[in-house]
Amino acid sequence: MKSPLTPAQDAALVAAIRQAEITTSGEIRVHIEDNCPTPEPLDRAAQVFGELDMHKTAARNGVLFYLAWQSRQFAVVGDSAINAAVPDDFWETTKEAVLNQFRHENYVLGLEHGIKMVGEQLKRYFPYDAATDQNELDDSISFGGQKPSSDA
Repeated sequence: MKSPLTPAQDAALVAAIRQAEITTSGEIRVHIEDNCPTPEPLDRAAQVFGELDMHKTAARNGVLFYLAWQSRQFAVVGDSAINAAVPDDFWETTKEAVLNQFRHENYVLGLEHGIKMVGEQLKRYFPYDAATDQNELDDSISFGGQKPSSDA
């Protein structure tokens, strides 16, 4: 798929991820594709979570922001340890904060806000440890659908 993001928007999201991850051992990814191939975006987010090997982090504290751009579907999902640590309404609250920005067509701002919210929780429950922490997952935005050509 062709990225719906400009290079500056892509860079801003990667910077937001890196900023959020500075104070935590947690891992955050953003995945964007054109259309959600499942009836529920949360189901697709869980599939992508597995495809990106996000369940293989040492502390099981990865979080995925999933956006189906053209079909206008969104989900956020966390691995077992972060899911067990955050308040019961955290994922829904985060999703609604992001969607509130999306409703005003502030897509990057919405994702940045959600990433910041997740980063704060990851910092609280999984603080950074200089002795053991490493960046376990790629911070770049992943895209579904057709793979980009080598000249893209």
